[in-house]
Amino acid sequence: MSDSVISTTGDTMKALVKSDPSVGLTLTDVPVPVPGDDDVLIKVNKTGICGTDVHIWNWDEWAAKTVPLPLIVGHEFAGEVVAVGNNVTSVTVGQRVSGEGHLVGKTSRQSRSGKFHLDPETRGIGVNEHGAFAEYLKLDAFNVVPLPEAIGDDIGAILDPLGNAVHTALSFDLVSEDVLITGAGPIGIMAAAVARQAGARHIVITDINAERLALAAAVTDVVPVNVATENLRETTDRLGLEQGFDIGMEMSGSQAALDQMIESMVMGGRIAMLGIPPGVSPVDWSRIVFKSITLKGVYGREIFETWYKMISMLENGLDVSKVITHRYPATEFKQGFADMLGGSSGKVVLDWANVA
Repeated sequence: MSDSVISTTGDTMKALVKSDPSVGLTLTDVPVPVPGDDDVLIKVNKTGICGTDVHIWNWDEWAAKTVPLPLIVGHEFAGEVVAVGNNVTSVTVGQRVSGEGHLVGKTSRQSRSGKFHLDPETRGIGVNEHGAFAEYLKLDAFNVVPLPEAIGDDIGAILDPLGNAVHTALSFDLVSEDVLITGAGPIGIMAAAVARQAGARHIVITDINAERLALAAAVTDVVPVNVATENLRETTDRLGLEQGFDIGMEMSGSQAALDQMIESMVMGGRIAMLGIPPGVSPVDWSRIVFKSITLKGVYGREIFETWYKMISMLENGLDVSKVITHRYPATEFKQGFADMLGGSSGKVVLDWANVA
């Protein structure tokens, strides 16, 4: 190893570990990971709690089928490089970084053609491999993304979900288009901000959570609609959308929301789907076919084009800072997860300074 500034043999660190198949996580001591020749060691400063982390916390059916035990969870982070492997030349000790949490293979047709986000061998940190809810993270240097000084650690810690929003929002041309977003979770809200930055005309976001709809309106210029109490058609009429929306972004994972979106699209409308309806969902394919609707499934980020685009957008005025509603020391992780489970928070950020 070259340029190491801490001992990586025999040291321990604090980490949030899924240690057994039950609800919750444990803050415990584990060995500091030792980076290999192609890896870097990152001192984690801030982490964001993701919906995926909530699934692992709850130990639902998906988590039980997917997550090996024991596992350090977490995949949204910002930190500082403290050691680099012998073969690493792309980053240096002391550099502030975030990183792509999808570890891709190098042998598939998709990877060999540069379409890393489509690699079928992908494994996720904090899901399949040890993750970022820890004082230190080992990461392949290929996955490391340097942070410009204009992007602080709080925003750096939520670039992963912002990347999901950017990937989804930029799936189709947005300039002067009318956009419907179903689901006012943090990613849906950030997608609305991206759509505004990219030149959309009207942006409507729907949900049944009044607090999150209010947060959406605070983050960006959007028309919030609570479909539990308001009629979406009345909103489209008020906005003068005679035929409906040009672009849809499904972020809720609700079958009812997807059905409403399909009915609200123009002929030839385009829908990007990030939300995942639970189980097997019935689909009225005749409505999709006869309306000539294009459906695109979105997973993760385009590696690394999405990173370049979102960092550029942040440096040129995109502001998603208000989507972070709660900040806690990492030792107060239980409260952070309680806020997420309560359904009224935006992004929750944990600070890993002085966690020992």
